[in-house]
Amino acid sequence: MMHKSAAGSCLCAAVSHRGHPGLILPWLAVLALLGSTLAVAFAGSTGWVGTWSTAPQLVETNNNPPAPGLTSNTLRQILRVSIGGDTLRMRFSNEFSSAPVTLQRVLIAASAGGGVIDPATERPLLFQGGNTVTIPPGLAATSDPFPFPLQPRMELAVTIHFGSTPSGLTGHPGSRTTSYLLAGDQTGRADFAGAVRTDHWYIIHTIDVQAPAPAAAVAVLGNSITDGRGSGTNKQNRWPDELARRLQENPETQHVAVLNQGIGGNCVLGTCLGPSALSRFNRDVLEQSGVRWLVILEGINDIGNGGSGVGERLIDAFSQMIRSAHSRGIYVYGATLLPMSGNSYYSPIHEAERQKVNQWIRHGGLFDGVIDFDLALRNPADTLSLLPEADTGDHLHPNETGHRLMGEAVDLSLFTGREPYVSKERSESRFHEPECATVGGNWRIGTDSQASGGVYVMVEAGMQSLSAAPAGGENWIQLPFTVDSSATFSLFARLNCPSADDDSYWIKMDGGGFQMFNGLGTNGWEWKKLGDYALTAGAHTLVIGYREDGAKLDKICLSNAGFAPTGVGEEAENSCTTTGAQAPAEIPTGCTLGQNYPNPLNPATLIRYQLPGRTGVRMEVWDAAGRRVSTLIDRVQESGEHTIRFDGSGLASGVYFYRLTTSTGFSQSRRMLLLR
Repeated sequence: MMHKSAAGSCLCAAVSHRGHPGLILPWLAVLALLGSTLAVAFAGSTGWVGTWSTAPQLVETNNNPPAPGLTSNTLRQILRVSIGGDTLRMRFSNEFSSAPVTLQRVLIAASAGGGVIDPATERPLLFQGGNTVTIPPGLAATSDPFPFPLQPRMELAVTIHFGSTPSGLTGHPGSRTTSYLLAGDQTGRADFAGAVRTDHWYIIHTIDVQAPAPAAAVAVLGNSITDGRGSGTNKQNRWPDELARRLQENPETQHVAVLNQGIGGNCVLGTCLGPSALSRFNRDVLEQSGVRWLVILEGINDIGNGGSGVGERLIDAFSQMIRSAHSRGIYVYGATLLPMSGNSYYSPIHEAERQKVNQWIRHGGLFDGVIDFDLALRNPADTLSLLPEADTGDHLHPNETGHRLMGEAVDLSLFTGREPYVSKERSESRFHEPECATVGGNWRIGTDSQASGGVYVMVEAGMQSLSAAPAGGENWIQLPFTVDSSATFSLFARLNCPSADDDSYWIKMDGGGFQMFNGLGTNGWEWKKLGDYALTAGAHTLVIGYREDGAKLDKICLSNAGFAPTGVGEEAENSCTTTGAQAPAEIPTGCTLGQNYPNPLNPATLIRYQLPGRTGVRMEVWDAAGRRVSTLIDRVQESGEHTIRFDGSGLASGVYFYRLTTSTGFSQSRRMLLLR
């Protein structure tokens, strides 16, 4: 096991520049200073830390709930947390469904084994003060904070009486834990005797606990090995569970939680089972509460289903993840890929790609530490295969002994003696709406509530140009843009390309030739990296040509940060009436309200604004229903740049608006998204 010092390479934190060139450098200096200050402040305060999580996905048909189904019925689900505390909140996901799901009543209690609870510990969960919550499709809901005497590694039972449920459910099939289903409202029962059993989780997503510093979480991003393939049902002995046990047994690491974000069959790059690791990285790592460390054990499915060159694409994806995590103060540890000789994934080409990735993990220099699972579990007599006593028999997945050995192979000193990672570099990111560029006549504007501004660009049906870029401006989107620094900029596009027949574009930068970018398949709207370009400070032109019809293009980002944006990205540099956005009102010269950063937030964000002179200032935050949830400032301030921090702790996930009004008559609102 190797690890780098905290003073190792410090990478980029993305900041979106727009609108006021004279303010960019002073604001960046302020943001960098505030970011360092906040990191230190968070390290010494009480805050939310994830104690349990699972990675949601669309539940496959063969893993749907058994009869009688969830609608109008009661499901009891069992899980084991990592660290304890006395105040909790819980998140429920309807992210992959196309219709709302209603939770009529939710209760949480200590499990007494099987489907039985200790009724003396049972607590109801409330949502903005009520028992019932309806979660719209594509969204999640977080409960109100509630008291609960949670002990480390305690097993909990979450009992949900459902109202209506969609046919396509969000859940986690690979629970390795039995859930119990009864018809009707059975929330008053301590014993679920006679229940239908199913070894899957549905709707449940995360549990956070309020904990004092130095409590923090390690998120583990992985595929079926991390998800627990080969571990024992109801034994809670996946390798992340074994790690959590060891952390609790060590007095120096009892404050460290473990969040298992494994999905069986998952890929880093492509459309294997569940959303790709790149596409879910924000949700499963950056948006989890209190994450200070990340372990990445992914890529074997990409290699097994790929060919020559997949290793380089994996290395590029890992580099993006590392830089993105570093920008949020997270240390990143790389776990080497296990041997696979004897499995159908094995071939000389695939083995060469595995070795290439493992070599980079060990010696590439970007990871802050290495967990060498390959070394720990390979057979000394045949280093390309698993230890016989650790092999399930498929020569790819470790058995229960293997999971224990993996948990024991992690050096616990990786989780001691480190403050949050503080990035010292600044970066430049430019966001653009393609529909607001020069759009050729063969493109059309589509509408989607989950697209930026509610619209996207799509070539007319039936138009393809597979072998060469289409000629003529009617087939192009031409986007002029500027950058402030000379650097290598990555081009990211927010796309919706659901199949292999609609996942490619032709791209040209300035006077260069067109390049084809193919294999951009997505699960819904995702950011995809298209290429890297060495740009000089000043003006440039990006040209986008179609290759296949059906691909939907929402937004463009050019960034020298090296990692993909989150959500819909930041405010666009360009705007037009096509987006449906209203033109900004006339405002006094020099008075501005900036977009909050980061956005989405979890749970805190910074809001910047500029005042042209001394004036009374009031800033308020409102929810989507028009209810004021916070007054951030209400006093006279001097002219100049100002920054204020908003903390959404205790608020449910969703859309919020912040409004700045001054005594000189200025008033402006902006939208932000809170995600748990």
